[in-house]
Amino acid sequence: MHILHIALPIPKRRLFDYICETEKPPIGTRVRVPFGPRKLIGVVWKVSSKSEWDVSKLKPIEEIIDDTPVLNKTLLKLCHWLTHYYKHPIGDVVQTALPVALRKGESSLPKPITFIQTNAKGAELDIAELSRAPKQQKLLSKLQEEELPKSIARTDFGAPAIKSLLDKGLIETLEKQPKYQSNWQQELKIQDKPLANVEQAVAISCIEAAIGQYSSFLLEGITGSGKTEVYLQAIESVLKQGKQVLILVPEIGLTPQTVHRFKYRFGIDVGVLHSGLTNPERLQVWQQSAKGQLGIVIGTRSAIFTPMLNPGLLIVDEEHDASYKQQDGLRYHARDLAVVRAHEENIPLVLGTATPALETLNNALTGKYQHLKLQQRAGNASVASQHVFDIRQQPIRFGLAQGMLDRIKQHLEQGNQVMLFINRRGYAPALTCHQCGFIEQCKRCDKPYTLHKQLHKLQCHHCGSAKSIPKHCQHCHSEELTSIGVGTEQLEHGLAEYFPNYSSIRIDSDSARGKNKLDKMLNSINNNEHQILIGTQILSKGHHFPNVTLVLILDIDGALFSADYRAAEHLAQLITQVAGRAGRAEKPGEMWLQTHDPAHPLLQDLINNGYGHFARYALLERQHAALPPYTFQGLFKAQANSAQLAHEFLAQVRHFFDHSENVFCIGPIPSLMEKRQGQYRMQLVLQSSQRSHLQHALGQHILQIENLPLASKVRWSLDIDPQDFS
Repeated sequence: MHILHIALPIPKRRLFDYICETEKPPIGTRVRVPFGPRKLIGVVWKVSSKSEWDVSKLKPIEEIIDDTPVLNKTLLKLCHWLTHYYKHPIGDVVQTALPVALRKGESSLPKPITFIQTNAKGAELDIAELSRAPKQQKLLSKLQEEELPKSIARTDFGAPAIKSLLDKGLIETLEKQPKYQSNWQQELKIQDKPLANVEQAVAISCIEAAIGQYSSFLLEGITGSGKTEVYLQAIESVLKQGKQVLILVPEIGLTPQTVHRFKYRFGIDVGVLHSGLTNPERLQVWQQSAKGQLGIVIGTRSAIFTPMLNPGLLIVDEEHDASYKQQDGLRYHARDLAVVRAHEENIPLVLGTATPALETLNNALTGKYQHLKLQQRAGNASVASQHVFDIRQQPIRFGLAQGMLDRIKQHLEQGNQVMLFINRRGYAPALTCHQCGFIEQCKRCDKPYTLHKQLHKLQCHHCGSAKSIPKHCQHCHSEELTSIGVGTEQLEHGLAEYFPNYSSIRIDSDSARGKNKLDKMLNSINNNEHQILIGTQILSKGHHFPNVTLVLILDIDGALFSADYRAAEHLAQLITQVAGRAGRAEKPGEMWLQTHDPAHPLLQDLINNGYGHFARYALLERQHAALPPYTFQGLFKAQANSAQLAHEFLAQVRHFFDHSENVFCIGPIPSLMEKRQGQYRMQLVLQSSQRSHLQHALGQHILQIENLPLASKVRWSLDIDPQDFS
């Protein structure tokens, strides 16, 4: 009889003991166990002959699901580190590391794939007979050449076309076991490899020299300096040794163009992992990578948990991006976990960005990471000139000053594209009554509703609640309702009227919703189908638009005076990244920033001296203010139906740390956004000059905090190295 210590998806910081009377299952395999009235899927964490509980009261497991572990030794060690560092329940950590399909108990063995192919009738049919159904015609034409996986055919041609051809008896489905490219090393065909410039060559040789051992590199390159080319040439050396590469990107929107470029360069399949895939699709890539059948895997944050049989290199692109930090559940930072994983796998790690996070830059400046710099744009591209435009006392039309409209007109008439960035979707951020000044607010969040004219609704962007646009003021019943401020929707509408001869496209989370929608939009931009590009942060990250020569940034003044000490860093990164979309090819580019505060020191430093100078000055400020990365923080958050209850719980939490010499407490205080979704939100910040002191104090008291009577009456969480105080 064996005692299994199992990690279950339960928010308790402990393992659960069960009896196994059959053969001992390997560590890292899944088992099905009874838990009260439920059946849960857990992972075997330890096996022993003893238990802290009365063995006679332990329940037996019901089923061993796997023959071999689903979590290899590396992933088990990562889970252990995550549990220890983030003080998070082990069961939740393990669940986060597994694909959804495996969490639900599905087989870890590859599933057969459904293909479609022509039958005898479809193979002989003249496709001209389907001229009135162009999608069916294209699909049948393709199938007459080769069979296709049904999922790919559905994406490329649409489900209705497949159904129609099936109904007409022209095609048929069949099940096949997936064929993996186990010999991808022999299939490598390097295409169009450009000659690296001196800076790129130095970076490539440094990374190549580290293959086979742990080393962390910060690749700091200005936008358009060819960081991706450095990745590609370093990856080539890794692939030729038969080793695998894992690449993290911050957004789904960056994966299609990145995948296409990597496939074209190397001629092999590239695994893709992001939230836009189905659970079976994600599981398939996970399985292929675990078996060493994919040379390259590209994915967003959670792809850091992808197993690799022969790991060779780990890359985190746009390492500064906030989306690498998980904001609920297990609040891990994928960039930090990448450092731990690269060390564990004994492989080099490359952190690439034009605007390094201050923590990463500090690690490079102190010698913890090797610092590689790319300070010139690749090819003949020149760095875009940057300017501040003072809009005080200027007439404004749909958010734009007349001088900026004239500038846009000049660039459009020269046959170029222009990009306008405003980090606010919808038509306007508020709807107010012109008579009495009443503002339509979300009662659950005490924040104004955002006006969405196209959808004819008001929506709260904090909790998602929505209602139709009222016809009159609910306070004074006046019908004179007017919008305040500008969003992407209003900007698109205004520019379409002002420049009727040019096509505009809006890219935000409203317009780009849907599978492959963003990819199609980006392709249409690069095909020059649109001349005016309007968007939010989706447009700022890593995209290459060779015809964009003017970038205009609107409505950033609010971020200059934020209560969040990271706001200046994030704003500087955003401005630099957006400015980098201009002048990326032969044509020179320029960036203009509209502001009511043109003399603000942050803007002046950024425009005149660049992000590198700003970042080093910001580090000096942080050091004098005793803020990260020179100190270390833990953030307790609590929310409840009453502010008093949340405050009282955090006051009890603070009591555990008040007598600690090495930990300083701030709070309890209201969160930057005090009320959300009807809940009042409070926070308590713990800060220490040494990471070990903070970890020790939290480790001492976290179980006591979990067992406080109020802990079950509020919703609370602990965030180590917090990035968001809202």
